[in-house]
Amino acid sequence: MNRKNAQRRFVFACLAPAVVLVVLFIFVPTVNVFRMSLYRMGGITNKKEFVGLYNFKTLMGDKNLLQAMQNSITIIVMVMVCTIVLAILFAALLSRGKFKGKNFFRVIFYIPNILSIVVIAGIFGAIYDPSNGLLNTFLEAVHLDFLKHQWMGDPNIVLYSVIFALVWQAIGYYMVMYMASMAAIPEDLYEAASLDGATEIQMFFQVTLPLIWSNIRTTLKFYIISTINLSFLFVQIMSNGGPNGKTEVFLNYMYKQAYGAGVYGYGMAIGVVVFLFSFVLAAIVNKITDREVLEF
Repeated sequence: MNRKNAQRRFVFACLAPAVVLVVLFIFVPTVNVFRMSLYRMGGITNKKEFVGLYNFKTLMGDKNLLQAMQNSITIIVMVMVCTIVLAILFAALLSRGKFKGKNFFRVIFYIPNILSIVVIAGIFGAIYDPSNGLLNTFLEAVHLDFLKHQWMGDPNIVLYSVIFALVWQAIGYYMVMYMASMAAIPEDLYEAASLDGATEIQMFFQVTLPLIWSNIRTTLKFYIISTINLSFLFVQIMSNGGPNGKTEVFLNYMYKQAYGAGVYGYGMAIGVVVFLFSFVLAAIVNKITDREVLEF
């Protein structure tokens, strides 16, 4: 009995600090965001007026928020699809491929994840520079001048320029996660498939992909949450939502309303919408991708 009590005290002592931190820095701020969304208040003074659901009624007709929502959904979908395809492809090549320098390529792919977002934005600022940027200079060198653009100034392509930077930053991180899952697959399964006459491509779709599916499902939720957060940082540094709101995203618009326009309560209402949108989208993706987990 004393031993059980000691174990319980030990478990409590281990969990208590984490629970306290979660309550103080996640639960309480989240509740405050919901509470402040019901008030009309500025970001400077403490003066506030309870307005109920008025802020939510206002944002229903906010065309700028609708634009930010469209941009955010486009970024989430394109970044998720491009990153998952490329990360799985590179992970499979580096795990199953037979060529020299695999460790070198692993390091190269992972480098973007150890760089600051500011540094990455600076790199792409130099790449996209219309006058002396690497991309336009390369296109000119190979006599493809007609493809030169104002990559961060053309409203028709600026969003895709941001998406490319987000994909470049994310590939290495998820590639390492998929490589860890692939490394756990027994080699016997590949040998058996090979004896049955399966090609490498067939083994990828019939052995590798089904056995790492649970990992893929988990990372899909990571894509949604991380893309919403990282898109704010990239947009804030690279374009600040311009030109003409073509790269405005959820959190960037929320930040402008709360701290730029001084309508703090309205900004928090946008924050509530982002919070609910993230969890609903993650739940939908989780339901759609649900399937029987294969074990080995």
